[in-house]
Amino acid sequence: MPLPRATTNTTVNAANDIAEFLASRRAKISPERAGLPSYGQRRVPGLRREEVASLAGVSADYYRRLERGQVSGVSELVLEALGRALQLDDAERSHLFDLARAVNPVAPRRARPPKTRIRPVVQRLLDQIEAAAVITSVHQDMLAANGVGRALYAPVFDSPEQPANIVRFTFLDPTARDFYPDWERLASDLVATLRSHAGRNPYDARSKTSSASLDAQRRVPGTLGGAQRAVPPDGRQAVASPEASWSSATRR
Repeated sequence: MPLPRATTNTTVNAANDIAEFLASRRAKISPERAGLPSYGQRRVPGLRREEVASLAGVSADYYRRLERGQVSGVSELVLEALGRALQLDDAERSHLFDLARAVNPVAPRRARPPKTRIRPVVQRLLDQIEAAAVITSVHQDMLAANGVGRALYAPVFDSPEQPANIVRFTFLDPTARDFYPDWERLASDLVATLRSHAGRNPYDARSKTSSASLDAQRRVPGTLGGAQRAVPPDGRQAVASPEASWSSATRR
């Protein structure tokens, strides 16, 4: 989906910054590191623009324009592809998106309040599912569950930390470490999930506040030590269950 188009004149500094950033990151990637053949000695280090374009799935002409800072209207898909081609880490990827937004500034929009209730028809569909099923919001509020899901997540629903929310339960309820056999992994996933949502929705104050708060907790010894991890694609989490030594549930 395209990034919002500029509502003010594109600044020269922002365009220069993104041009310099792309060029510097291209220079850091050798053909061997990118899995490309290298023929003879190169005049300059790193990949050629044509090679980056090929890796990102865009035309060489288009990438040249991007590296000149002409990123107005660039899509998030293209930025993601560039991040993969240039092998950006999380901080570099976020910086690339921030630079693109700086070239495409928009006035802050009032965030649409997230839904806190589901329609009755959705609850009826949940109740027809035999396996555990829960619905959570982008902020990890527990919006609904079928009978099995409510039983499986009983510690969350019955926690003093209300309304029921996966994040509050995980970090504020001491029973969470018993409920989640791999608490460290889940806690790290939650931080990454909130940070990712906050990055996609820069005007969502609740996500930004939650992400900053959890980042602070990560720096406290004994809480979430270690490097940041990528969020598992299926959002799977293992939980302790009275019916078995552990159960596996998928968040959606």
